[in-house]
Amino acid sequence: MTEERDLRLRGVALPYALLRIALGLNICLHGVVRWTLGLRNFAESLLPMFQKTLLPVWSVYSFGCVLPIVEALVGFCVLFGFQTKRALISGSVLMLVLTFGSTLRQDWPTVGIQLMYSLVYSLSLAGTPVNYYSVNYYSVNCYSVDSRF
Repeated sequence: MTEERDLRLRGVALPYALLRIALGLNICLHGVVRWTLGLRNFAESLLPMFQKTLLPVWSVYSFGCVLPIVEALVGFCVLFGFQTKRALISGSVLMLVLTFGSTLRQDWPTVGIQLMYSLVYSLSLAGTPVNYYSVNYYSVNCYSVDSRF
């Protein structure tokens, strides 16, 4: 019975890793590209979008300066499977914050896209028990006597 379960888990581990890597690459590059183009430039590009919302200018600007760094770090961790569960929870919370801002702007197409990201984060979080292809797994299990995976 355990061998059958192990085989099923192995069959899910690779698709899970590919989904996690795709999500991590996407989010990491969101942050890296914005960061390299300049935090100030990105923050200032947000100001006109939030002009008609209740959010104060200073909060939009500050968030715009921090967002690319958070995206790069969360994405990097998800990409390589480092602190995977914490990174996925952080990414999910980040999506909640972004969705809040998009709903204030009444930007419903963007809210729909963010909902899809939230779904992928949730599925990835649910799959952490089969997170075998990751820094987490190998850092904990590389010296283990039992190396079935």
